[in-house]
Amino acid sequence: MTSFRYLKILFIALFIVLGTLSVPVLDNLKFSFDFSQFFPEEDPDLTFYNNFVEEFGTDDNFLLIAIANDTTVFEQEFLNRFHEFATESQSFDYVTESSSLTTLSYPLKTSFGYTALPIIHRDKPSQYAKDWQKLQEDSLFVNVLIDEKSTSLVVALQTEDNLDYKESEVLLGQIRSSLGNHQLTDYHILGRAFFYEAIVEMQKSEVLKTTLVASILVFLILLLVYRSIPVVLISVFSISMSLLLFLGLLSVLGKELNAMAAFYPVLMLIVGTSDVIHVTDSFIRKIQSGTDRYVAILASLKEVGMTTLLTSVTTAIGFITLLSSRLVSIQDFGINAALGVIVAYITVILFTGSLLITISEKKLIGRKSISKKWSNYLLDINTFTKKHPNSIIYGTVMFTLTCLLGIYLIGTNYEFKQTLPNNSKIAADFEFFQKNYSGFRPLEIAVTARNGHKVTDFIAAKEIEKLNIYLGGIKSIGNLQSSNLAYKVMHKANNLNQSAFFVLPNNESTFENYKRDAKKLARKQMDRFVNPSETRARINGRLQDVGTDSLKIIYTQISIFASTRMDTTVVTAKVTGKSILLDKNSEYIRSNLLEGLFYGLLLIGVIMALVFRDFKMFLISLIPNVLPILFAGAILGFLGIPLEASLSVVFAIVFGIAVDDTIHFLGKYKLGISQGLTKEEAIEKTFSHTGRALVITTIILFFGFMVLLFSIHQPSITIGLIISVTLVTALILDLLLLPVLLRKFIK
Repeated sequence: MTSFRYLKILFIALFIVLGTLSVPVLDNLKFSFDFSQFFPEEDPDLTFYNNFVEEFGTDDNFLLIAIANDTTVFEQEFLNRFHEFATESQSFDYVTESSSLTTLSYPLKTSFGYTALPIIHRDKPSQYAKDWQKLQEDSLFVNVLIDEKSTSLVVALQTEDNLDYKESEVLLGQIRSSLGNHQLTDYHILGRAFFYEAIVEMQKSEVLKTTLVASILVFLILLLVYRSIPVVLISVFSISMSLLLFLGLLSVLGKELNAMAAFYPVLMLIVGTSDVIHVTDSFIRKIQSGTDRYVAILASLKEVGMTTLLTSVTTAIGFITLLSSRLVSIQDFGINAALGVIVAYITVILFTGSLLITISEKKLIGRKSISKKWSNYLLDINTFTKKHPNSIIYGTVMFTLTCLLGIYLIGTNYEFKQTLPNNSKIAADFEFFQKNYSGFRPLEIAVTARNGHKVTDFIAAKEIEKLNIYLGGIKSIGNLQSSNLAYKVMHKANNLNQSAFFVLPNNESTFENYKRDAKKLARKQMDRFVNPSETRARINGRLQDVGTDSLKIIYTQISIFASTRMDTTVVTAKVTGKSILLDKNSEYIRSNLLEGLFYGLLLIGVIMALVFRDFKMFLISLIPNVLPILFAGAILGFLGIPLEASLSVVFAIVFGIAVDDTIHFLGKYKLGISQGLTKEEAIEKTFSHTGRALVITTIILFFGFMVLLFSIHQPSITIGLIISVTLVTALILDLLLLPVLLRKFIK
């Protein structure tokens, strides 16, 4: 035992040193948010989009600042302040272009050439009524740079591509400072940089909040269960150490924490607590019976440690099934969560075990650390399973059928606004733009010339205009722009700026004249919509957030129109962009989920078969673990919660954690059989000894995931609720169904 005493000191010192070294590196933890994290890998549309971006740049490099006035924007003092801000915005860092109604102008062709007419005559209030009437007649800028009630104006900034978090912070800081300097307080912002800042701030807040609340919760539950301050302190210290080491490891490895990061503290605290409870329960029970503490810890690690290792491996496998997802963010979450499970296990076995044998038996046990009432209640459950086996099986069948019905009802009509923090500035601003402007989702359509044509040819421009007119008739689409925009503006300028002439000219010779003028006067504008070889053009716009299913219908309708109503010997059109790539997730979620769970079940089945060496035990172990997954899906269906990327982690978590209870139950049963007990005696001993730990861990799991109800992130709230309820269901199935299956199928 002397060598064991030295090992105890060594392990405690080692973990304290590692924990101390982890603290300073936490500052290096990277938080990120990028829509590309949610793009399906190995998708042909993604390959097409990446090629498209090389020619035209990204479609989310914009930032919109809508500035409202109390009654109308047509007040001279307000317009002057707005114009000063719009002019100043052109010099902000990372801004490549700034547009607003006070900085843009109408071109007008005169006998001396082209001249510019103000869209809004800021210094002539008597002209405001005519200016507004002209804007309404044109409809080019309404719901784009001014709302239809004329109560707000927009400054549209084009930024450099793919701004990171720090760059976004710098730009937004300049915007807010300038708005304050010009006394423009009623403003709303929309764009990638604003989302990046808001989501990362939410991630940091969520990680801190969930860690704090979950830690307090675990402490209180352990205190109520063990009634021993030393045991509780050891448990909480061990769990906190595992979380600290895990976050430190992520920092050292340079891992970026995405929108799923808020789950890490809860998962580590819960998984760590489960391991601690099983080891501690076994250890306390043995020293209560008079066993020497060193003998007791060795026996506990031998008896429970292997089972806990098995549960940690199966939980890690549950998370690794997320590698089947085509989404990088979900794959990263799976890898990191699996890594966290292993860190928690190593910490509990080496660090917690060392701490347990450091405290004296008297302080460790407490007065009421193990109550006989627990055994009595659990044995009553066992008696119920003996008396009503058929009722339990019939109830399970009905439960399964109900779950299948719920799964059938699962939808995928997900709205982007559901990912935004509840009651936040960004959610309010998003809703403002939804109601007053053309929405946020970018729409990109790539038009490719065929058979030697160019997209700037008159015949190609007419085909592009067909699509423009069709898109303009779809209610959910706004702010449409294309390569034809410059030609239509020129046509209008050559006809006294009359709104009726904002169309393509009827004859090719006139079109060719406008094309030459456009190349001289609107070169930058044309470069945004036509590639250098003039073989591809873009049409872009904004989509309302009407749900993925509704948007899929729109994408399909556009594709059908392009293939049937346009001359495909001249040009072809294809919907592309980040919006359609995000919406394609739902096509893969179901298939990836089923594929991942299938491989997970197969791998865990192999492990269970090797451990129990009995095919019937393997089947018995799977039944109570498949049902909770079905139940999780049924909840989504019955509550009308659409399936989306982040919810796919629900099934991996349920699968990975729910199987733990089954392994502990069957492991204890097998141990009893190997000790010469009869089947009934082994089941009774399992209920009496292991049942308590299962109930306690499930209570902690339930309340631990319920911590997510305090989140401001709606998907996190949904995930917390579903997992909490589902894991309780998994426990009920283990306690009621497993004994019945053991009695019926194991001889």
